Amino acid sequence: MSSGRVLVVEDNERNMELVRAVLEHAGYEVRAAGTAEEGVTDAVRDPPDLVLMDLQLPGQDGVSGLQALRADPATRDVPVVALTALAMPEDRARVEGAGFDGYWEKPISVRDLPHQVHAAIDRGRQTT
Repeated sequence: MSSGRVLVVEDNERNMELVRAVLEHAGYEVRAAGTAEEGVTDAVRDPPDLVLMDLQLPGQDGVSGLQALRADPATRDVPVVALTALAMPEDRARVEGAGFDGYWEKPISVRDLPHQVHAAIDRGRQTT
């Protein structure tokens, strides 16, 4: 598995620690933010290879965070994947309509997550 830098925007500490542990074990550098505002600030300061963004966050939601990332030249092309417990068809349509680069449902598969991240980073590198 190739390495990369992943920013995880997640307000649930247990979910954050699980994602961090799985990805660090797979060789990724993982940064964490508990709100969309923190995530956007971190990403603009030092753009990651991929952002995993929860949709339901305190303050700005994940869609607002995505819009802020897309509006900044430093992060406009960084792939952003929605990582969410929302699993209704209308939720998927909302995410796709917002412009996320993917939609991964919680609970995550610890076996699949490193491969999903690898594929998302590779797709992002091919489009930039």
